[in-house]
Formats: sequence, structure tokens, C-alpha cells
Amino acid sequence: MNIGVFVCHCGSNIAGTVDTEAVAKAALNFREVVYATDTMYACSEPGQAGIVDAIRDYDLDGVVVASCTPRMHEATFRRTLERAGLNKYMFEMANIREHVSWIGKDKEANTCKAEELVHMAVEKLRRNDYLQAGEFEINKRVMVIGGGVAGIQAALDCADGGLEVILVEREPSIGGKMSKLDKTFPTVDCSSCILGPKMVDVAQHPNITLYTLSEVDSVKGFVGNFDVTVRRKAAYVDWDACTGCGECTTKCPSKKTPDRFNEFIGTTTAINIPFPQAIPKKASINADACMMLTKGKCGVCAKVCPTEAIRFDQQDELVTEQVGAIIAATGYDLFDFTKYGEYGGGRYPDVITSMQYERLLSASGPTEGHIKRPSDGAEPKDIVFIQCVGSRDKSIGRPYCSGFCCMYTAKQTILTKDHMPDSQSYVFYMDIRAPGKNYDEFTRRAMEEYGARYIRGRVSAIQPKGGRYLVKGADTLLGQQVEIEADLVVLAVGAEAAKGAGELAEKLRISYDPYGFFLEGHPKLKPVETNTAGIYLAGSCQGPKDIPSSVAQGDAAAAKVLALFSKDKLASDPQVSGVKLVRCIGCGKCESVCPFGAIEMIDFRGMTKASVIETVCQGCGVCTAACPQGAIQLSHFTDNQILAEVNTLCL
Repeated sequence: MNIGVFVCHCGSNIAGTVDTEAVAKAALNFREVVYATDTMYACSEPGQAGIVDAIRDYDLDGVVVASCTPRMHEATFRRTLERAGLNKYMFEMANIREHVSWIGKDKEANTCKAEELVHMAVEKLRRNDYLQAGEFEINKRVMVIGGGVAGIQAALDCADGGLEVILVEREPSIGGKMSKLDKTFPTVDCSSCILGPKMVDVAQHPNITLYTLSEVDSVKGFVGNFDVTVRRKAAYVDWDACTGCGECTTKCPSKKTPDRFNEFIGTTTAINIPFPQAIPKKASINADACMMLTKGKCGVCAKVCPTEAIRFDQQDELVTEQVGAIIAATGYDLFDFTKYGEYGGGRYPDVITSMQYERLLSASGPTEGHIKRPSDGAEPKDIVFIQCVGSRDKSIGRPYCSGFCCMYTAKQTILTKDHMPDSQSYVFYMDIRAPGKNYDEFTRRAMEEYGARYIRGRVSAIQPKGGRYLVKGADTLLGQQVEIEADLVVLAVGAEAAKGAGELAEKLRISYDPYGFFLEGHPKLKPVETNTAGIYLAGSCQGPKDIPSSVAQGDAAAAKVLALFSKDKLASDPQVSGVKLVRCIGCGKCESVCPFGAIEMIDFRGMTKASVIETVCQGCGVCTAACPQGAIQLSHFTDNQILAEVNTLCL
């Protein structure tokens, strides 16, 4: 076997602390290495051309590149080998940047470690096999989970591209958080006017099937062939018969039901349509508030419904859909501010969240757009806005910035002045973060044109005082304590992962961070892809985002799906586990530990044996480690290959 070794300088990233020339010279002493050199940038066009030339000139059978992480450029170099006529799996990559040069300053020690890593890669390559990818048919349907603005955009793009789309939303209507907003920043235009037409497009698009009041129950299969079971929750109304006339809502006697859509600052009826622009505009019954469902008496809605659409005996329904790709666009939830005891912990009726204030501003809200204090209905004059409630605070486990709070607070101060010209807004902030297009200008407009008074500092306490609230804080620019009497206090609560995001991630077999947000495949190169092929991300499920960023990510996820479906067949990765039936004892340990559900137990000549579903297997190797008999081996990472690397290191 003829092996070539290429050691990358990566500018000064590697060469600054590793003697790359010495590493290349040392590689010539390794078994079966016939060519070794150092190069400035191995991933560049000249660098790849040098690899191709060396393969042809020295009749190389395999290549080792010592450079950066395989996550970044392994695919690049494998394509280079294919262009030169080699099997792309006759390639190994030694990571001497992240594992060596970036973690140490001692050039001699770094050089020694780099030589050892290259030697290990050479020994593994000597035992590599010529693997070949297979092909399989794909189902060109896509499921979008989440009907917020990101999910809507992704669904419409996929549908416009000719794909059949299944859109699943757990609320009775699509629209997400954006449907609750009065205006959007920095243009201060009507949120419903922007979102409404897109919601209608979803309802009317022939390629979109809409499941609202539904959640994903289970996911099986693999890229190109997923089986997704959707639980359609009982609405206790036949939506095929319901016309959305609203007659039931006007007659329902349970009129004190907390209104979820209005963030619980208003009440609604037990049977209701969430908001006037709801899609679908169908009534649903809150089972916890309905007297017929809780006490067995009432039934007024059934009596007055002109289409006889009420179904008190309706049950949840499970529907299975076959799709080839999934886009997760589950959005975010707002931080529970009651964790802050210093802000009243939810005891003070006039200390409300930013979203509750948004509903007060909205013409479709409980006060029809009139700003009123929840406690007495009076119009507030002095309003204090407190930033970073549930953001940038390690003490409550939320060290990250939610990104859009500074902007929506500036928007709300502007709208407050428009609604009540004689009002005064105060904003306590840590830092103003307004990096988007026209964002900084917008915050300055709130201060300079609308008179919002910004105070740099945190609020230490909110205390009731004679029907008002005493807000105690600090002005760090002036270096003094500040006390302001307010009629209303608005908390700019931060974003956190949507409820149930972790459970959904486990069903989808994708990773999520410590805060519950889904993890992308690579923070720079794969921002909408995940570690599971065929599953993509859009919007705030991946991290807090404003509307433009969410829409852009919805577009990107749809583009990825359309690219995936541009082929009739997909190539399967041969780096998967395989079972040696003669050694397998059928204990089932591999099946129980597989995180992807890629192993099943089968009957083989009357004996129970393990079998790997190759198209589902992700090549993680957990089964290999768990098998007590060593009956499962992971192609390209066999025990012999790994032991060869370890033995080399121990020489």
C-alpha cells in the first residue's frame, strides 16, 4: 500500500506552534508512507490540486491530511480523492489544529504530539476497507413542525417548490408569537397585516395539509423515509362542519375562562376562536372550563350551533404520515418572571410581561387597544420597562441574551407615546443591543423623538405604594440609586426553549443544548441542519431570533429540503454497524442502547439475532461498545483499526 501524508500550515494557525516540515519528514519513516510534504493551505484549490497530482505521480492508495477538524473539511478531501480516482474512504484526517496547535504554546511538544497523531492516522488507514455507498428511494413529502412565522415561511417555500407539505401546530391556530403582536420593529407596521396573508396562503395552498391542535407523537425511519405519528387532539368540535360563525362563543355561559391567547390578562368563553384572523377559523372547547365536560350539564353550544358541529365525545386521533424530511420550527416560550421575587413574583397585578403589554396595545386584545391597568382599568401615566428579565442572568440559569428584547421595548415605548401622548416611559437596561438594519436608529428614535428615559442599571425591588409601585434601581452612569413611582411596570421577559422541546428532540433524535434549544450541525457551515440527516431547523427553536432572522432561516431550511429532494435516490453512508451472526447471542443490549432505533431483533434459523437497519444507523458506535461478544463492528472504525491507533501511541 502506498500512502501519502500532507501536513497543513493553515497559515499560522498550525505552523505558528507546530513544526509542520518536521512532521512531514517524520511521516516518511512510517510504514507504507511513500510521500510526505507540508503545504500552506491543504483545503485551498492549489492544495487539493497538489494532493491529486501526488496521487497520480506516486500511485498512492490512500491519503492522510494533518490539518483541522474532520467536521469542517473531511468531505472536501474525500471529494478530492474521488476526483483522483481513489475510493473516498481510503482517507484519514489528523486534527493537529484543535487538538494540538490551539491548545498549547510549546512548539517542541506540539510537534511531537502532531507526529504521533499522524502516525495513528497512518496505521488506521493501513487497515481501511474500500467502502461503497448504496442507494435508496425517497418520499418527496416534508413535514413542518410548528406554525409560527418560520414554519409558515418554510411550508410555503416547500409547497411553492412543488412538494407536498404537512404542517403541524399544537395550538388551535397557526401564527405563533407573531400573531399576538400589535406592531413590529423597526418599521412599526401592523403585525397581522404582514402575517395574515401568509396564514391565508397556508390555508388555501393545494400542497399544504394543515394539522392544528396537534403534536408529534413518535418518529421512526430515516432520511427520505420517515414515519411520523401525529396526535390530533380533541377539539370537541367537528371542524369539517364548523363554519367559524361564532354563535357558540356568544352563548357559552362559561365566560370567565382564562384567555391563553391574551396571555391570561383577559377572559374568554370555554368554547372560543382564539382571535379574529385565526387559521383555521374554527371553534374549540377548553375541556377544563367546559361545564358539559366537567360536570355533565350545559350543552348550550350544541343547542345553538347551526351546523351541529359540537362533539362532546370526540377523542384524540393518531394519524401517521410518511415524509422524506422534517423541518422543526417549534419557536420559543417566554421566561416565567415569577422566579424573580424582587419583582413581586407574580403577586402584583400591574407588574406584567412584555407580551401581556403587547396584547393591551393590540386592537384585537382584551382592552381593544386601550392601555389600561389590569388592577383597576385606569390609564397609566408613568410606565417603567425593565430589560433582561430572564436574560443574561446566571443566577436563574439564563446567561444568554435573548436578542430581541431591547428592540421590542423601544417599540413599546414608541407605541405607548402614540396611545397616550401625556405618558412617560422609563427603561432600565443593562446594555442596548441593536445590531440589525435600522435597529440602533430605532432605539435612538424612542429616546430622542418620543422622550423615553433610558437608565443604565438593574432594578433591585418593586414595592406597592399607595396604589402605585415604587421601582428601586441604580443608575450606573450617574453612580447613584434611583427610585421611580410607576402606575404600570412592564418586564421585558427573555426567550427560552419551547415547552416540550427536549422531548421532541429525543423523538427526532437530534441534539439540544443545556437550555433546550436545538443544536445545529455546525454553528457556521450548517446553521439549519442537524446531526440527523433529513431533519432541519428554522426559527427560534435553534436560539432566540427576531422575525427577519426567523423568516430567513425558514427560507434556508426549505432550500435544504428542495436540494435534498432534487434527486430521486439518496446515497447511504457505508460507515454503519454490521452484525457477525455467528457471534451474536441475541442478548438485545445493542437494541436497547441504540439512540437512533437502528437495531432490531430478528429470527434467524430459529435463533434471535440482532440486525442493523443500515439506512437508519448513524455510525455512532454505541452498539459496538455495548456488545459483550464483540459481535457488532462499525465499518471504518473496527476494533482492529482503533487498537492499531492505540498500539501506535503506546510504542
